[in-house]
Amino acid sequence: MNDTPKPAHLADEEHLAVLGYEGKFDRSMSLWANFALGFTYLSPLVGVYSLLAIALSTGGPPSIWWIVIVACGQLLVSLVFGEIVSQFPIHGGIYPWARRLWGRRYAWMAAWVYIWAMIVTITSVAEFGAGFVTSLLGIELTPLSTLITALGLLLLALAINFTGTKSLARIARLGLFAELIGVIGLGLYLLLFQRVHDFSVFFDTMGTAGDGSYLPVFMASALAGLFLFYGFEACGDVAEEVADPARRIPRAMIMTILVGAVSALFSFGGYVLAAPNLEDIVAGKVADPIPAILEATLGTVGAKAFLVIAVLAFISCVLSLQAAASRLLYSFARDGMLPGYKWLSQVSPRTKVPNNALIVACTVPALICVLIFVNDGILVAVTSFAILGIYLSFQMVVLASLKQRLQGWKPAGPFNLRTAGFVINVLALAYGIFAMVLLATPGSSGDFFADHIVLIGLGVVLVTGFAYLFIARPDVKSDAPQGDAKVVADEIRRRTGQISVR
Repeated sequence: MNDTPKPAHLADEEHLAVLGYEGKFDRSMSLWANFALGFTYLSPLVGVYSLLAIALSTGGPPSIWWIVIVACGQLLVSLVFGEIVSQFPIHGGIYPWARRLWGRRYAWMAAWVYIWAMIVTITSVAEFGAGFVTSLLGIELTPLSTLITALGLLLLALAINFTGTKSLARIARLGLFAELIGVIGLGLYLLLFQRVHDFSVFFDTMGTAGDGSYLPVFMASALAGLFLFYGFEACGDVAEEVADPARRIPRAMIMTILVGAVSALFSFGGYVLAAPNLEDIVAGKVADPIPAILEATLGTVGAKAFLVIAVLAFISCVLSLQAAASRLLYSFARDGMLPGYKWLSQVSPRTKVPNNALIVACTVPALICVLIFVNDGILVAVTSFAILGIYLSFQMVVLASLKQRLQGWKPAGPFNLRTAGFVINVLALAYGIFAMVLLATPGSSGDFFADHIVLIGLGVVLVTGFAYLFIARPDVKSDAPQGDAKVVADEIRRRTGQISVR
């Protein structure tokens, strides 16, 4: 019998070794830097700015309640992810989690969908950010200026990412600061000093339902929340660069959801209550209402200051997305699951970042930006599937987690939901299915392509992913561990003394 005291949880490098990997990265990312990475990826400033007009014109002011509904649902998902990353604190997030919970083929499809959704999201944020940059610089927004600015944002993010994890963490913290000023600070100012409507307006449908029931209209306005609450999973994408990741990453994920929800509520609510022309916005007569609201409440100088904050937020968002995508590509390549995996899995000995994967995470979005310049009509087509794709990959992990629990897996990381884990897992899956149904529901414009673009985009990604999987068989070429969640949990418990050794 061994009487030597056992640690409460494994040291970072020992934990990584139990999972079959060797440490190659600097663990220089703190809890706050990790939270900042997830928060700037989630970016309530970008989300609310992009969605306010469509949410109000679809469901009126009550659409704000979707922020609360989706935040609660995604909090359940983040709790499930927290248990998983606490046991598997390794680079790549969705991909290694799905592989260790289910298998290599299953993980391939989850990661294939997720990486394309991330790449398209990087493209979209760079494209939308171009509008803020050109407004700040006083440049006319044209297809050419949009292309040049979007490419500039991508290259700036690449240059910062090349310098290492410490620079990424610094800019993420700066982006967090900009986000908090731009959403909570501005929201509070609008609520306290520029309010022209009563709070009861959030229960006023303002005629959006016509003579029918409001429920279908409210369901159609779900985008107000569904497009906001993802990005928290990026905290786990950089797990091998975080000190004490098994404890800190679950906390960072939960903080991202909670702070993101409060920020989005202040921002969305502030704009609504301060809007001098709210009736016109709800009627769909104002395509981009926020500049007018800012001009009316902050004046020209104040609106310009907001643009500076918004640009910082967009830069940080592109940076965080690019970093997360590169770590997923690296994790995929490290297991031999991608073409050119030897090149993609290289880590710079100087900066300790996967430079080649970063290049891909910049180049592919840049090429899509060029395609959008040639035909700007494809912007909606290439971005429409992204949110559904992300939700699908999330739920593949949630389903795999539930499958393992039914087979006897009890998560062994220091973040542990214990007996509540099973119930939370089931509720997270139910929420995810509900959200995917809302996202996939066809529109009603009468244009088949426009009404089904979300399903068409996802279908193209799924078909190409399955084709590569069954033709190239990357799963056969990889000998990385799979479906070993219970075995790893038992080994962690043995090493930490939770299972006695006789």
